[in-house]
Amino acid sequence: MKRRDFVRHSALTAAGLGIAGNSNLLHGILVPTTLGLGITQDRDALGAVALNAASMAGADYADIRISTNRTQRMGTRETIVTGVMDSETSGFGIRVLVDGTWGFAASRDVSQDEVARVARVAVAQARANRAAQRRPVELAPLDWTGRGEWRSPVEIEPFDIPIEDKVALLLEANLAAMAVPGIAFASSNMSFLREEKYFASTEGVITDQTIYKAAGGVNVTAVAPDRSDFQSRSSTDVMPKGVGYEHILASDLVGGAPRWAEDAVQKLSAKSVDPGRYDLVLRPSHLWLTIHEAIAHPTELDRIMGFEANYAGTSFISSPEEFLGKFRYGPDIMNIQGERKTPGALSTVGWDDEGVKPDEYLIVKDGILNDLQTTREQAPWLTDWYRSQGHTMRSHGNSYGQSWAVTQFQRMPNVNLLPHPERDVSEEELIGGVENGILIDGDGSFSIDQQRYNAQFGGQTYFEIKGGKITGMLKDVAYQIRTPEFWNAMDLIGGESTYLMAGAFGDAKGQPAQSNSISHGCPTTRHRDITIINTGRRA
Repeated sequence: MKRRDFVRHSALTAAGLGIAGNSNLLHGILVPTTLGLGITQDRDALGAVALNAASMAGADYADIRISTNRTQRMGTRETIVTGVMDSETSGFGIRVLVDGTWGFAASRDVSQDEVARVARVAVAQARANRAAQRRPVELAPLDWTGRGEWRSPVEIEPFDIPIEDKVALLLEANLAAMAVPGIAFASSNMSFLREEKYFASTEGVITDQTIYKAAGGVNVTAVAPDRSDFQSRSSTDVMPKGVGYEHILASDLVGGAPRWAEDAVQKLSAKSVDPGRYDLVLRPSHLWLTIHEAIAHPTELDRIMGFEANYAGTSFISSPEEFLGKFRYGPDIMNIQGERKTPGALSTVGWDDEGVKPDEYLIVKDGILNDLQTTREQAPWLTDWYRSQGHTMRSHGNSYGQSWAVTQFQRMPNVNLLPHPERDVSEEELIGGVENGILIDGDGSFSIDQQRYNAQFGGQTYFEIKGGKITGMLKDVAYQIRTPEFWNAMDLIGGESTYLMAGAFGDAKGQPAQSNSISHGCPTTRHRDITIINTGRRA
């Protein structure tokens, strides 16, 4: 398809604004959309009206988020466009505390009269909610008030690039993959998000942030000549980032497509793994997902306290008091950091959605569970723990709301496994210490139980290690873990030279479900005596 012909053939307007898809473009579901008009009113004036109206109605605390979210996604397969979505939504949400109970209301009509009305509705909602109150909400104190601005480090505004140019790049990547003999299918996609978010609270915090996310990827499938097997490869070494269109250009999807295609073809003839116990060397492109599921999620305090039990499960960390400072998550060289400041990481912001300036903290310190992810509401639940450690009780700045229409709640920061604390251990050294093992690159399918304790993980490509050397490609590999046993089997961690910030554009939580983007930095690691199963064998 010629670059400019895409517009005509996909029945979009010249601006690409008439069609929207669901959150996963690869499903190809398209429905009409109505775009927001943006916010042109004086947000300081709107904020003052909201906070004053809430206070006059009886709120002890109130905050307002006024936001415009622009989202764009597009997907292609071989030579066709499977979906395009370009949408914008604007509005405001007001959250209040009345007698220790939350109330929330929102509207897309951004006007002073509507802001005042919705503030009163939020207060009325809080009074109604009081009938279900278990304990009054207490907010951790702020260590910063005032006005601040923050913007993601963007070089190229993604929404200034014509949609047809983006689609042309994706189609070119597909063609580059399809040129490799043995490739039967190739698909590709891009996603972009810009959040323009204003926050103000009755405690004197005003923040104005513009947050960007960008992602792009290719997936290829090779089919055996006799159709007895098929193998896929995704561009999992191209991770989403909190930057602009420059990330797509630097990712070189067209240049990388043949390499990913060749991996898929090679997997067809790879040796099927023999089940058993192996040492594993895990690259960051794979390990980030295991960190996400087996460390980041189970250390969310609301999950530990049962607030996610009906949707995405709880945590094997059954009680903070019994685990903090006592539970050995892994070896002494294991340190897990929570932070929101790494440039280009997906959870990086200037302030969270409660106006808290996030801090750095060690969730796991020297292998021991040391802290948990918190918001202003959650931090007081750990008051006794903070006192016992001589720490000041504060939120770690882990509050986030997907849009103006939903209330903010606890979402994870960048949760990172830090490199070896003393030296730059190379991947060659990690492999060199393995007699019988497997190197895994790229994330794949996985399953995990409701407490984040028992799990199974696959990858993208697998390589056999014999006598400290890679001897060839494997396929049909997945490993099984119990969370603490798996991390305590990690006998060596790679150094800074093996470190990568990886992650995902979307991660769901809550009811109604919200999605946020997450990053997990980590080095290559080595794990001893892990159970491997063969996923390709049939009974």
